[in-house]
Amino acid sequence: MGLLKKRVNEFPTPYTCTNAIKEGGLSTKLSMILMGFGNIVNGQVIKGLIYLLIEIAYLVFMFVNGIGFIAGLRTLGSVEQQEVWDEAKQIYTYTKGDQSILILLYGVAAILITVLMIVIWRGTLKSAYKAECLRKEGKHVNNFVEDLKTLLNENLYRLFMTPPTAFVFIFTILPLVFMICMAFTNYSRIDNHLMLFDWVGLDNFKTLFDSKSILGSTFWSVLAWTVIWAFFATFSNYIFGMILSLLINRKGTRAKGFWRFCFVLSCAVPMFVSLLIMRTMLQPEGAVNVLLRNLGLIASDKSLPFFTNPTWARVTVIIINIWVGVPYTLLQLTGVLQNIPEDLYEAARVDGANAIQTFTKITLPYMLYVTTPYLIVTFTGNINNFNVIYLLSGGDPVTDLSSTAGKTDLLVTWLYKLTIDKQYYNIGAVIGIMTFVILAIGALFTYRNSKSYKEEGGF
Repeated sequence: MGLLKKRVNEFPTPYTCTNAIKEGGLSTKLSMILMGFGNIVNGQVIKGLIYLLIEIAYLVFMFVNGIGFIAGLRTLGSVEQQEVWDEAKQIYTYTKGDQSILILLYGVAAILITVLMIVIWRGTLKSAYKAECLRKEGKHVNNFVEDLKTLLNENLYRLFMTPPTAFVFIFTILPLVFMICMAFTNYSRIDNHLMLFDWVGLDNFKTLFDSKSILGSTFWSVLAWTVIWAFFATFSNYIFGMILSLLINRKGTRAKGFWRFCFVLSCAVPMFVSLLIMRTMLQPEGAVNVLLRNLGLIASDKSLPFFTNPTWARVTVIIINIWVGVPYTLLQLTGVLQNIPEDLYEAARVDGANAIQTFTKITLPYMLYVTTPYLIVTFTGNINNFNVIYLLSGGDPVTDLSSTAGKTDLLVTWLYKLTIDKQYYNIGAVIGIMTFVILAIGALFTYRNSKSYKEEGGF
């Protein structure tokens, strides 16, 4: 069996669209054209009328607006906004032109509504076929009230899953498809394509992947730093959190609760407050540099370049991320350590194992087994870690004035600057796609290493 092995349907049903088309009666087949017709013929009048009204509403929408919305995707508009001199008012007025952003949004929404309609159509066809089969077999066919009651019993999952699915469809799938489409346009401030823009195919991807261009060289530099940051931000927290948890939980340590409280106290302060305070303290005229000058450790006219030197800035953000992240790792690993069976340690001591052997053969494997999914999630999360970088360094320092990113910018902070500050929405969409792909791969690896995936027999 391979990665794409078929899974057995746990709840097989004969009421499928294929069977409805092949074996259904005339009323069921007519339901392919008139949704709900088969339900009405087989006694489910209210249910059939609801399906029919949904179809009518969809057709009215498509004839009035939907077809025009989808047709507009071909050109994304062609009428530019014009400046016209008004002699009577002695002022310039502006004629209404096409807004490509709205044309794209409405077109994508119309296509997704059509996809949703296809799903509903399949459901109505299966419902009509089921009602026909039950009537032919002499079994009871539920009326509308009985169908509603099933939502509190065998169809309870439909009642609870429909609202969140609708929200995911509206607030996740629609924006995601819209953003992906934007990556294939020239929607940006460059050449003034903010109101009216066109499809450009893969040009944005070529520009971003071209290391000889300014945007391309910036992308590869930011991507490399993003991966380096994610690696050190993840494993430095894990290693230091492991060391602290081992020291605090060892038998010879007294006042374990007090030491945990000292390290976890920083969790009580909102992270953005801690980051902003540290950013202020590490400025050239901040508390740290002033204190070092007063102690005579640096010259009176000097400052440590925490955020002005690229290497210093990158090391600084990693160290401060350790400070804000280790307490959370400490709490998690403390729980893992307390759940390791004591019998394993006693057996190791009887066999003559020393402390290092006990750690490498028992403690570390057990901790990694439990926390591997957490490590993967943390790594992918650090790739998308906006708060620490933006609030602490703001992506600075900027050493190349032609570049749109600083030396500590991650893909996500660079994306923010490109869209909010520079208005390069098309390039920002491409970067968003790349970030999404990285996070999706991380989520896939997390699932493949999870216990539930192994229990299902996955590879």
